[in-house]
Amino acid sequence: MIIDRMENAGRYVSLTPGLAAAFELLRNFDFDATPDGPAEIDGEKLTINMLRRDLKTKDAAKLEAHERYIDIQYVYRGNEEFGWRLTSDCVQPQAPYNPEKDVILFDDEPEAYFPLLENMFVLFFPEDAHAPMVGEGKVEKLVVKVLL
Repeated sequence: MIIDRMENAGRYVSLTPGLAAAFELLRNFDFDATPDGPAEIDGEKLTINMLRRDLKTKDAAKLEAHERYIDIQYVYRGNEEFGWRLTSDCVQPQAPYNPEKDVILFDDEPEAYFPLLENMFVLFFPEDAHAPMVGEGKVEKLVVKVLL
């Protein structure tokens, strides 16, 4: 997991193919003109999901993990909190991994929580189970999925 501000995104583009394109997209993205929902940018290699949502309580947020994609979650407006736990430490799956949606949900409790403020992003790798959308109020964010 990596947490940082957009002005430092260039430090991470060499970590895996696709991150350079993902951060370029974020730098030039027109958030206000984009409707809610998912969209393909470069086939399955790079997809987005624009979210404008009410935040949830810690109890309502479930840990999720992905095997095929890195999640970049970028907060455009508002603030959000995330729960986190190593995927390998999660022992209570709600159901088997869903390869079509590239997700597995867990009933385990997060090991830690951290805030994500406006103009910040978090990169979640397959080893990072995360419980997003925690807090009070609303958040506007873009989730960018980068195929591994």
